[in-house]
Amino acid sequence: MQARHVVVVLVVAAVFYLGLIGWRGVQLLTETSWIARGMGVGVLLLPVVGVAVVGRELQFGRATERLGRRLPEESEESADSGETAAALPRRPSGRVDRAAADALFDRRRAEAEAAPRDWRAWYRLAAAYGDAGDTRRGRRAMRYAIALERADSAA
Repeated sequence: MQARHVVVVLVVAAVFYLGLIGWRGVQLLTETSWIARGMGVGVLLLPVVGVAVVGRELQFGRATERLGRRLPEESEESADSGETAAALPRRPSGRVDRAAADALFDRRRAEAEAAPRDWRAWYRLAAAYGDAGDTRRGRRAMRYAIALERADSAA
């Protein structure tokens, strides 16, 4: 629940900031100079883009959370036999040991390659990408897992 509170605070702050930017854009539109009016139009586009980005990130977070809740319910294995990020050894800083994360990543990648249409394998691969420090590919794998799960649910 702690993460949810942080998200609420950040969204409120983003909406406030985007509102201030939008208000400044409206003020620029009332100026007599065409340059200022042009800048006002450009400044008004920033909140629109910002709201779209925040909305998409919230949607991604909800979908990821939904899959995270479904995964244990539908998992074919009763336990991951210690192959979760929580079971990996950690450095004194609290981060996952890189060598252990890479070994887990290799197993998860092999699982995803063996079952390319299984959202569960792609969800686990996305988590392994995160543990290995590659968040960009992890997000891409998670988006693919979400798409596979939606297609699975629709069928």
